[in-house]
Amino acid sequence: MLFSPLTIRGRVIRNRILSTGHDTTLPTDGTVNAALIAYHQARAKGGVGLIVTQVAGVHETARYTSHMLMATEDACIPGYRALAAAIHAEGAKVVSQLFHPGREIMESADGLLAVAYAPSISPNERFHVMPRALEPGLIAEIVAGYAAAARRMAEAGLDGVEYVASHGYLPAQFLNPRVNRRTDAWGSDRLKFLRDCLTAMRAAVPEDFIIGLRISSDEREEAGLQADETLSACRALEPLVDYVNVTAGTSATMAGAVHIVAPMAYQAGYLGAEAGALKAALTVPVFVAGRINQPQVAQAILAAGQADMCGMTRALICDPEMPAKAEAGRLDDIRACIGCNQACIGHFHRGLPISCIQHPETGRELAYGTLTPATPRKVMVVGGGPAGMKAAAVAAARGHAVTLYEAEAQLGGQARLAQLLPRRAEFGGIVTNLAREMELAQVQLRRGTRVTRELVQAEAPDVVILATGAKPYVPDLPEDGSVQVLTVWEVLQGARTGRRVVVADWRSDWIGPGIAEALVQQGCSVTLALTAPMLGGQLPLYVRDDIAARLHGLGVTVTPYARLYGTAGGTVYLQHTASGAAIEVEADTVVLCLGHQPVDDLRAEIADLAEVVTIGDAMAPRTAEEAVFEGLRAASRI
Repeated sequence: MLFSPLTIRGRVIRNRILSTGHDTTLPTDGTVNAALIAYHQARAKGGVGLIVTQVAGVHETARYTSHMLMATEDACIPGYRALAAAIHAEGAKVVSQLFHPGREIMESADGLLAVAYAPSISPNERFHVMPRALEPGLIAEIVAGYAAAARRMAEAGLDGVEYVASHGYLPAQFLNPRVNRRTDAWGSDRLKFLRDCLTAMRAAVPEDFIIGLRISSDEREEAGLQADETLSACRALEPLVDYVNVTAGTSATMAGAVHIVAPMAYQAGYLGAEAGALKAALTVPVFVAGRINQPQVAQAILAAGQADMCGMTRALICDPEMPAKAEAGRLDDIRACIGCNQACIGHFHRGLPISCIQHPETGRELAYGTLTPATPRKVMVVGGGPAGMKAAAVAAARGHAVTLYEAEAQLGGQARLAQLLPRRAEFGGIVTNLAREMELAQVQLRRGTRVTRELVQAEAPDVVILATGAKPYVPDLPEDGSVQVLTVWEVLQGARTGRRVVVADWRSDWIGPGIAEALVQQGCSVTLALTAPMLGGQLPLYVRDDIAARLHGLGVTVTPYARLYGTAGGTVYLQHTASGAAIEVEADTVVLCLGHQPVDDLRAEIADLAEVVTIGDAMAPRTAEEAVFEGLRAASRI
């Protein structure tokens, strides 16, 4: 069923795989640029059926970020025309989201707080925005803006537009009686704004132009839209739309926003049943998204009659060729998304262009989209973690003779430890995926082999890529032996702790909270001591908020601004990082999550034997994202 066509308004979509609208941060001036075209063209070439491009603002008050696309002037048409032509040339269809955030304003271009508008003066909790109530004249302008934007997309040659009423944005705010408390026509009939917009859009475009609706099945928030309200709205609006695209959550709260891009802690395809309830009540096609990271998951949703098309956005970010591989039966060759959120939505929240920790070519198609064949050289890669594996795969694919040496019996480096943490097992997929890339590129592999100067001399490579990783950083702390001191690596490898544990978290990433969760599950009482002001400050927001909710439910004590000082007399001594005051916690064990230090001794030993390139944690301990990118970059330069 995944590769059966779907016809909407006479336009044939070649399969049931959808790339849902998502901000890429690739545009720099509010218009479509070459980077955005190359990004979507790669996915169209890889076989996706329908691409929904990122939100386009329909009115000046719709600027919810400083870099969003705008569809308020005819000057946007040439860029969209080029985008549509590139996607159509590869056989896919393309629809643009049309958007107004209402009170969901993240930032402005100049750092000043923007004036936000909503149906009523209903504060936003997540962005701390107090909106201004929309006046009738401005509502009319926004309705006209939707129609004008739809006309521009039709003139540009797109196949349709998608009206974004999901995630608590302006149309959803009008629908929600807890947000829309108006007493005029837009309050007495909360569907009026949506009907007006959709009717005006239809009048502005050709008969065969698609108009879809994106909406949250449930906003996952007490004050948000509930499932019965969404169902009622969809039934009422069905005559005005050609499909309903189902998601969940709301941008208005931290708990609701997690569902915008649900992390790996959520089950694959977890919104299928909710989409199925809407599909049972509607006659138009129903699309669904939400952790559909493999073609088998999408096929199961389609076969169960829960949806007509599956949004597989992160799967396509991770592997643009996923549809073509699936159709050809090459399932083992698919680079499956692991739901880490680090370089996709995580980059967006930092104002950076989209990418993927497993596939750093994403978002960098203009620089790395095509491998350049190389003059063959003999390449030795030392270290079989993510950095070394990516370097080996890319170098071999370019034509070099590549052998990777790994000292351990298994590949993966720190990723093998990461997958041992609760609700992080999927992270191990990065090892499986990179190992398959090496296999396809015909990398020679030597496990259980520690590289020495003598081995390098014997092999005589032209280039040595050092990807030897890192080891835990253990400072010289004052202690009297009364409190057990372990590194997080030792705990993950089986070392037993006492019942009362302090986890000293320097990095403020997922390692400290992850080991805290694991220890609570083992029956320990845990204090998570952060040097940072907040838990998970280095994490993508939705990952952080999911972990925060989990630790709160487990009763973990979280102490911010707390630097590990030492141990004595059965007490862990911490120092408040802002005031310098002492913090004392009685404990049996302290677990060190204090970062890592590079393992790069071999570099100096072999510097005179070959060209040496150091990458990943061996250069400077960071994350898997930097490791894999540096593997790509190093291998591309040989």
